[in-house]
Amino acid sequence: MKLVKLLSCSTVAAMMFIAPQVHAYKVGLAMPTQNEDRWYNEGVLLQNKLKNAGFDVELFYGGDSDSDLQNRQIVRLTNLGVNVLVVGAIDGAAMSDSLGFAKSKGVAVISYDRLITRTPAVSYYATFDNEMVGHMQGKYLVDKLNLATTSTPKNIELFYGALTDNNAKFFWKGAMDELRPYIQSGQAVIRSGQTTPEEVNTPDWSTTEANKRMGELIEKVGYGPGKTRLDGVLCPADCISSGVLFALKRNGYDSSNMPVVTGQDAVPEALDSIENGEQAMTIFKNPNELCNTIVSMVTNMSKGQPVEINDTSTYDNGAKIVDTYLCMPELIDKSNVAKARR
Repeated sequence: MKLVKLLSCSTVAAMMFIAPQVHAYKVGLAMPTQNEDRWYNEGVLLQNKLKNAGFDVELFYGGDSDSDLQNRQIVRLTNLGVNVLVVGAIDGAAMSDSLGFAKSKGVAVISYDRLITRTPAVSYYATFDNEMVGHMQGKYLVDKLNLATTSTPKNIELFYGALTDNNAKFFWKGAMDELRPYIQSGQAVIRSGQTTPEEVNTPDWSTTEANKRMGELIEKVGYGPGKTRLDGVLCPADCISSGVLFALKRNGYDSSNMPVVTGQDAVPEALDSIENGEQAMTIFKNPNELCNTIVSMVTNMSKGQPVEINDTSTYDNGAKIVDTYLCMPELIDKSNVAKARR
């Protein structure tokens, strides 16, 4: 006859007490700055979406785009025991040491919007099709200035983003693919003679630097109402177009004579400017779409499941080709500006 040993309530309680706990999958977010609405808002949005999906989240901002601070934050997040880092890089080429440390601790890395370069520590990249963004901006200038058919050459000036941001290369390539044929044919004229990224870049994507350079161009070339005509300005982002527009308005331009000025990010100030007839267009990169992509990636990683990607060849970061998921951007001008209002 078998004897069945009954456990006392106290014994059961003790067993339950010593049972190992299941720790939440922990995500570290390192965003470049809290001083730009776009980055502050997306940091909070992504944090909330990840928390709602059941993840433990730590969110850091890199001060006033302080690359050294961001690297220290990545080390701190690694030491806090995160399972995955989501990094919106300030200087994507200056993170080898901090991310190498993260990799040595088994931490996966998702590069957020800006590609992190020169390190194999990047696991995935989530962004928008940034070359397409450039094509949209360049083609908008081509179409609005009638470069394909005009008998009168149009004067344009070019702005590039930060040389430290890999995305700037893709914006530039797409835009110049559209504009270069007309520059070469003389249909589009760059009177400043400044045509290379090194000549036209905007350090740290600074509105102040963009304003300063546009003011210098106005003075150098003699642009202005009743003076040398300026027909268009290629600006890769709204933070740059904002500075450009400030300089133009300070020198007599208004909605009645403003050159065609492009942008990107659909920040509220840019949308207001479009409605007021100043900035001509922007590109809306829906933050919900990008953040949802990150949540999906993290969810699959936490379950040991394959991560959905749609580009395995384009994004070579100098150490590896990074598996990427591309979201689709949307052109916004006065005809559809309401779509981008958040």
